[in-house]
Amino acid sequence: MIKEFLKQYAMLIAEYPEKVTIEEIQHEDNFVEIIITADKSDTGKLIGRDGRIINAIKTVISAYKSKNKTSYKVNIKALEE
Repeated sequence: MIKEFLKQYAMLIAEYPEKVTIEEIQHEDNFVEIIITADKSDTGKLIGRDGRIINAIKTVISAYKSKNKTSYKVNIKALEE
């Protein structure tokens, strides 16, 4: 559910939505790392001025934790070409 939400949200923000990918890495039972990979020009848009966009994303995901009991770490990575 989180993975699909993040993909749709990132695709709305990105200038090149077809290049957005989401990778989910399970580290422990209750810890998941999510890596959003986007075009180099879109990484700044996904982070936002002073990190406002990424912080908003993290806030929404932390609210989901109350339902799921899983901690999430979100990273944004530039697409290597």
